[in-house]
Amino acid sequence: MDRTIITRERVRYAGPGGAVYGLGLIGAAIYYISTATSFWIGALGILKAIVWPAFLVYEALARFGA
Repeated sequence: MDRTIITRERVRYAGPGGAVYGLGLIGAAIYYISTATSFWIGALGILKAIVWPAFLVYEALARFGA
């Protein structure tokens, strides 16, 4: 019973982060697909859209000199 309560609390507080990631995923996919010059570049764009937070963190740390 306690495990169910903990799980429900985690799911309830994970909503805003999931919404931001989802909107970012859609926006990145639209950007990468619209700038693609071929089918395979568009497919690569979809993969990039899935991992865009890793690119964001990498560039932020590189600019801060970490």
